[in-house]
Amino acid sequence: MTRVALDAKSLTNVLIEGLREIKGQDILRMDLRNADGAVADFFVLCTGTSDKHVQALADSVLEFAAEYQEKPISREGMNEGKWVLLDFVNVVVHIFQRETREFYRLDKLWGDADFEMISAA
Repeated sequence: MTRVALDAKSLTNVLIEGLREIKGQDILRMDLRNADGAVADFFVLCTGTSDKHVQALADSVLEFAAEYQEKPISREGMNEGKWVLLDFVNVVVHIFQRETREFYRLDKLWGDADFEMISAA
């Protein structure tokens, strides 16, 4: 079977479903395609309630991505569970505990990005 790669926006939809499946909070899709200095087309931000919840959210994202043969080129923070970063090249998923998300405020770094809050599952 020939694999058809997902475009960046479609990949965000898949990854967001993985977050919603495990009750991720405050899910935000940032469209960075027209933002100055952006390192990806999209960021997806999500908040987890504990180390274990953040880790479970990351595992769910990886499972949903695997259904489309998508794998991140980099994973950071999986063991600590404070801030997990999953880099799919054109899409980067950031899963934080609330305090860490509020400290780094990634959603404030790109004022010229388009933001879309995602409703809970």
